[in-house]
Amino acid sequence: MELLDKITELKTKILEEINNAKSSQELKNVTDTFLSKKSAFNGLMSNIKDLVGDAKIAFGQAMNKARNELNEALKAKQESLREEEIAKKLASESIDITLPASNEQMGGINPFHLITDEIIDIFVSMGYEVKEGPDVETDYFNFERMNIPSNHPAREMQDSFYITNTTLLRTHTSPAQAHVMDEKKGQPVKIICPGKCYRRDDDDVTHSHQFGQVEGLVVDKNISLANLKATLELFLRRMFGEKREVRFRGSYFPFTEPSVEVDISCMNCHGKGCPTCKGTGYIEILGAGMVHPHVLEMSGYDPKEYSGFAFGVGIERVAMLRYGIDDIRRIYQGDTRFLKQFNRK
Repeated sequence: MELLDKITELKTKILEEINNAKSSQELKNVTDTFLSKKSAFNGLMSNIKDLVGDAKIAFGQAMNKARNELNEALKAKQESLREEEIAKKLASESIDITLPASNEQMGGINPFHLITDEIIDIFVSMGYEVKEGPDVETDYFNFERMNIPSNHPAREMQDSFYITNTTLLRTHTSPAQAHVMDEKKGQPVKIICPGKCYRRDDDDVTHSHQFGQVEGLVVDKNISLANLKATLELFLRRMFGEKREVRFRGSYFPFTEPSVEVDISCMNCHGKGCPTCKGTGYIEILGAGMVHPHVLEMSGYDPKEYSGFAFGVGIERVAMLRYGIDDIRRIYQGDTRFLKQFNRK
């Protein structure tokens, strides 16, 4: 009788613990404590070896009945807790459908990226490779390799952002060209280098301290100014229209010799003269020239055997002329009213 009373006592205690469990984890703790193989309840089975006859039968029946009751109570509690937890989760994740819907607006691709992609497409179709370089450059690659030594007056034209005495935010993408020529080790080069540049130049609505640039470089045997002229005429007419007139004027850049400024006929007056082109009929679009012999020498090319041309065009400037944008800052502000005006066409 003492063993049967012990079974009843333990069963009552375990049922109370099951009913008091407030979560699935608490119920698991009850199971681990009171119904595991080494628990006091299951430990009662060790007494069966000492029983005989009717006492053994009565003990076995009592244990089986208690175990079944406990399992049923455990199953019912598990289901009850699961339903409660689901209800709490649904309540916490509910959506208030009475709130007004958010007013999402469709924008458009930024004209900066439209123009960049189009310039790249044009030159890739002409057999150019696309090469990029780091925004943070050494003074050596940004200036020295471009034939601009420390005492050169051209440095005053590029008010730079220096990080240390020898590193700065690049003022043009030309350093990427120097890196590529080092990699090619005297072999022909035909590349464009798109990327961002940085100068303290934000005095008006057409300039910004940060701007995009695509520079091009071709180095090979028998490259002449005629190749440069033909390349840029093809590029500019594909970019601005087949009827666009292209004009070359003599200029100066430290890294090219001879150097040229390239103009296109005004899209407003078609070369007749208007306020947009300041009465000249043309608008300056980019700078170019034949690679300076000293630049070739510094890059491991024999200027008596190799020659080349280089050019650089501002991405925002092309975008402003192409789309009639009046303020360069509009390109950077992310205003959806501005951006949704643009598409690839």
